[in-house]
Amino acid sequence: MTLLLGALTIGLILALLALGVFVSFRIFDVPDITTDGSITLGASIAAVLLNSGVNPLIATVAGALGGAVAGTVTGLLHTKFKINALLAGILVMTALYSVNLHVMGRSNIPLMQAHTLASVSASVGKAIVGAERFDLLGWRVGAADGAVLVFSFLAATLVGGVMFLFFKTNLGTAMRATGDNPQMIRALGANVERNIVIGLAIANGLVALSGALLAQYQGFADAQMGIGMIVWGLASVIIGEALVGSRSIGLAIVGTIMGSVLFRLLVAIALRW
Repeated sequence: MTLLLGALTIGLILALLALGVFVSFRIFDVPDITTDGSITLGASIAAVLLNSGVNPLIATVAGALGGAVAGTVTGLLHTKFKINALLAGILVMTALYSVNLHVMGRSNIPLMQAHTLASVSASVGKAIVGAERFDLLGWRVGAADGAVLVFSFLAATLVGGVMFLFFKTNLGTAMRATGDNPQMIRALGANVERNIVIGLAIANGLVALSGALLAQYQGFADAQMGIGMIVWGLASVIIGEALVGSRSIGLAIVGTIMGSVLFRLLVAIALRW
């Protein structure tokens, strides 16, 4: 049961990364490799601030903003300097290796003694249950593990809901139209380059938010934790589309979250075997 709860929790946390990849890959048709660097950037910024005694919520938001800056740089390289989007992402991802090491000052930062959102959630869970463990469908479950799982679910649901509402606004609709047909939206007077920059900033902000939460759950931030994360995001998006069988924005967001959780469960089963 502990393995299942851990897999579900990580799947929900990385669902935020999958949502970021969904924005860049499905909305703008850009396989943004910046993801591998921005998730580590979010984790490293949050870890440094947490060890300095900063409020966990502020540290998490700061990590997300760091990812948004990285996405903005990628967008500007692509739109202003006319660099291929894939190459622009590779350039920023490569540069972020040095940036992340500079931010952390070393390759790994432990958070075992820091006050994090995960530790707060665990404390709340223990206070509500009134014990270290409780029965769930005949299984003995740790109150801390259950509380962090609930927090991760609420975070993924909240971010997914905000994304859905955003893409129903005028700006969000214009961004979706930019990805579908940039020539048409340009003819209607919309600023295509601005929409792409904003979109990549949002995408990498979500990725970095996922990294900040993942570091707090795992208890450490590592310079190598972002390797291969773009594959995770793409797999989650594709699996999600296969699950819901629809490209409507609402179902696509739900499918992406489901795809991330299912992908993590498959990985956990493989490791268990």
